[in-house]
Amino acid sequence: MMSNSNSADSNSDILEENASVENIKKYLTFISDNHIFGIDASYVTEIIINHTITFLPIVPYYIKGIINLRGQIIPIIDIRLKMGKPENIKEDGSNCIVVLNIDGTMLGIMVDNVQQVLDIDTKKISPPTVNNCEELVNGMVTLSDGSTVLTIDCDVIKRT
Repeated sequence: MMSNSNSADSNSDILEENASVENIKKYLTFISDNHIFGIDASYVTEIIINHTITFLPIVPYYIKGIINLRGQIIPIIDIRLKMGKPENIKEDGSNCIVVLNIDGTMLGIMVDNVQQVLDIDTKKISPPTVNNCEELVNGMVTLSDGSTVLTIDCDVIKRT
C-alpha cells in the first residue's frame, strides 16, 4: 500500500502533511507578463486556444472583444492590459483564453499560457505587498521551489 507522501501529486508543492483538508483549494496557474498567477479552479470551465475574438467598439481598452462559444457570447478580458502591462502580441496570432463562470457570469481572461493546477493551503496565502498590489491580485503564496504565485480576485474580475 502506498503512503500519502508517495502518491501525492508533484503539483502539490505547498501542502503540508498537517494542513487540514478544508483549507486546501485547487488553483489553476498561468503566466502573464512573466509573473505566475493563480485563480480558484472552481471558477474555471475550460481553457481554449486560438479562438477568434470579435472586436467591439466603445469598450474599455482591456476588453479584447467577445467570442461565441457554442452559442454563448463571452466577453474576453486581457489580463495584461487590465493590470497596466503591455499587450502580448504573438506573431502567430494565437491566444490562450481561460473561460470562467463567476457566480453565473461567464467571461474569458486572455493569458500568456496556462501552467498547471496546484493544491494550495489557503492559510498560506498572504496579502500582496504594497509594491505588488495590483487591482486584481488579492494574495500571494510562495511555492517550495521559491517561485511566488499571485492569486486573482474573481469578484474584481466579475465587476470589470
